[in-house]
Amino acid sequence: MLDAFSKVVEQADRKGSYLSGDEINGLSAIIADSNKRLDVVNRLTSNASSIVSNAYRALVAERPQIFNAGGACFHNRNQAACLRDLGFILRYVTYSVLAGDASVMDDRCLNGLCETYQALGTPGDAVASGIEKMKEAAINIANDANGITKGDCSQLMSEVASYFDRAASAVV
Repeated sequence: MLDAFSKVVEQADRKGSYLSGDEINGLSAIIADSNKRLDVVNRLTSNASSIVSNAYRALVAERPQIFNAGGACFHNRNQAACLRDLGFILRYVTYSVLAGDASVMDDRCLNGLCETYQALGTPGDAVASGIEKMKEAAINIANDANGITKGDCSQLMSEVASYFDRAASAVV
C-alpha cells in the first residue's frame, strides 16, 4: 500500500524527474485537508457498528428471501459472516480514506471477494446493496458539520463515496 505521498514520489522516481508543480500542489491540498480526513475516519470508526448493523437490518428488510429458510444467508453463521464482511469492507474504506488511496482495499479486501461469494452462493447484488446502504449512512455521518474541521468537504465526500462504489462493484 502506498499513501499519496509515496505514490507521487515513486512515480517521479520512475520517470527520473523532480516533482512537478501540479504534484506538489496536489500533495499540498492533501495536507490542507488532512484534518478533515482524520475527522471522517474518526467519525466512521466511532460509528462503525451502527453503520454496519443498520445496513444489515435494512438489507434484511429489503431482501427477506435471502435471510429466510432456504436463502443464502439463512443460518446464523451466514448472517454473522454477512455482518463481518460488511464490517471488513467499512474498515478498509476507512483505511483508503486515511491513505487517500484504494490500493490497500483492493489488495487485502476486494481481490477475489466476488469469486468467494459466488462459490458460497451468496448473491453479490445483495452484498452490493448492503455496501450502498453503508455508503449512505457513512456519508451522512461524515458530512455532519458539527464538531469537525470547517471547510468544503465535497471532494472528500466524493472520494469516500468512490471507495464504497469500488467495493460494491467488486462483489457483483
